[in-house]
Amino acid sequence: MHIGIIGAGNIGGALTRRLRALGHSVSVANSRGPATLAELAAETGATAVSVRQAARGQDLVIVTIPQKNVPQLPADLFAPTLTDVVVVDTGNYYPQQRDGRIDAIEAGMTESRWVAHQLQRPVVKAFNNIMAQHLLELGRPAGAEGRIALPVAGDSASAKMTVQRLIDELGFDAVDAGSLDESWRQQPGTPVYNQPLDAKAAQAALASA
Repeated sequence: MHIGIIGAGNIGGALTRRLRALGHSVSVANSRGPATLAELAAETGATAVSVRQAARGQDLVIVTIPQKNVPQLPADLFAPTLTDVVVVDTGNYYPQQRDGRIDAIEAGMTESRWVAHQLQRPVVKAFNNIMAQHLLELGRPAGAEGRIALPVAGDSASAKMTVQRLIDELGFDAVDAGSLDESWRQQPGTPVYNQPLDAKAAQAALASA
């Protein structure tokens, strides 16, 4: 797959490394420009690009930046992008530690629904409840005992299936967490957040949120 990653922090860097190791074509961008990603590109074989380039010509685009920075992305970032391209939001809202107050989220809108409004594209919420180090190190073959499960929420069944297949490739079980409006069940502070649970336990944690 051709995958664009916008954001090269902990999760973005981990996904770049893992996806390149699996043989996917990865274009990675950050807010400071391609030159600042030369080391990551040399290490992984990913292509360092601009933010706009990361969103174009891809099969899947992962947006993995602080919530407060999402409105700073170009307003027309996805305008030239085909409507069937899957967009993944890995973000979490930390109002006190990092992001400040976002009124729509405080009023009850789920974090990823808010991101979808900012991007003007449907998104799938995934990879937000796992630590970057676990993403790098704890992938296991299908059927392995204790294989960690990651929830996937979104409104498109086909988009979720694409993300679920990618999660399986990375060595994790994917658990369908419902629609994007139900993605609050995997946001910070919920039973499934940052917990290395297997599929059965993850489903129970989502249900109990």
